[in-house]
Amino acid sequence: MRDTWGRTIDYLRISLTDRCNLRCRYCMPSDVPSVGHDEILRYEEILEICNAAVSLGINRFKVTGGEPLVRKGALSFISKLTALPGVCDVTLTTNGQLLNKALPVLCQAGVSSINISLDTLLASQYANLTGGGKLDVVLSALRQALTRPVRIKVNAVLLEETVSQILPLAELARDWPLDVRFIELMPIGCGRQMKGVPVGEAFSRLKQVWPDLSPCRHHGNGPAIYYGSTSLTGHIGFIGANTHQFCHSCNRLRLTSTGVLKPCLCYEQGISVRDIIRSGLPDRQERLRQAVTRAIMAKPEQHQFSDASRITEHKTMNQIGG
Repeated sequence: MRDTWGRTIDYLRISLTDRCNLRCRYCMPSDVPSVGHDEILRYEEILEICNAAVSLGINRFKVTGGEPLVRKGALSFISKLTALPGVCDVTLTTNGQLLNKALPVLCQAGVSSINISLDTLLASQYANLTGGGKLDVVLSALRQALTRPVRIKVNAVLLEETVSQILPLAELARDWPLDVRFIELMPIGCGRQMKGVPVGEAFSRLKQVWPDLSPCRHHGNGPAIYYGSTSLTGHIGFIGANTHQFCHSCNRLRLTSTGVLKPCLCYEQGISVRDIIRSGLPDRQERLRQAVTRAIMAKPEQHQFSDASRITEHKTMNQIGG
């Protein structure tokens, strides 16, 4: 489907849960209350929504959270999603703490890409940023993932306190066949209280080390702009939602764990499908199609992250779907 601005919408990010086993300071502080189990969509309900989405041309899916792997049955759900007729691509975003054990099932299911959140390679800083996370666990999972037939992407949020880690993180792409993506801090939830770094600064620092950094082909379904170098085994990506608006090519909707279809991350506006899916009505699949269509047509022309007064979304990222 195309929205009112002529953009093709073929990508849905699915949040399985608002819960997480880490407490990253820019995302989910310890005092954020969890949503009740009865408010969270059941797996069969999510699959029914995905069926409606596929019938409208949405055939690419990202499974996220919170931390998706903390939810019991997540691997079985992912296997069913990849097997859904019409689904072309399923990817996963994770903090990596539970990834090692999940890797065999994820690869067998046909997950094409795994994004691993990693903002620093300093163990003490990682623990401080994540509320006690273990860096060695993530790095172990990363190494194991590189032995599997799946594309690996490292997601690093650019924070003022982790500027010294830009080069060490980028060097992962020098040594290994993976993508390292530097992401501007989103002014959403707790991110409003922290200071980020623009992707332009990260690029300038890396250009001094690899002068031949140049744009290369796009990888995956998202907005990252990728660069390669003859000295890199993998690639470097940049996602600059604040300083390099890419709304003209936005191809996505978000489904929160509570069943709200969000047209844009910047705004609180959304369309709830939970009551539709739980109505028991025989025409609920058509009602879901109509709701997905309304969400697509409600997509705004662009976000307003550069003007805090125009951001109406006040939930934390784990509640929205990171």
